[in-house]
Amino acid sequence: MNTHQFYKTVVSVSEKLPMSAETLRKWVRQHEIDNAGAPGITSSENEHLKKLERENKELRRANEILRDASIF
Repeated sequence: MNTHQFYKTVVSVSEKLPMSAETLRKWVRQHEIDNAGAPGITSSENEHLKKLERENKELRRANEILRDASIF
């Protein structure tokens, strides 16, 4: 299926669902990535990355608190 046909299909299906064509296109794209049909970051990799970023933020904050406390 070429790109034009794919987008026409996405638009047609999205009109039958309560979502925009762009949302449906992104879901299809992520499904392709998750199932190794396209290059990119999988959903599980993205969740893991977000978790690591949250942990990093917490550790930076803890280090800042400890640094400030050591001054006194």
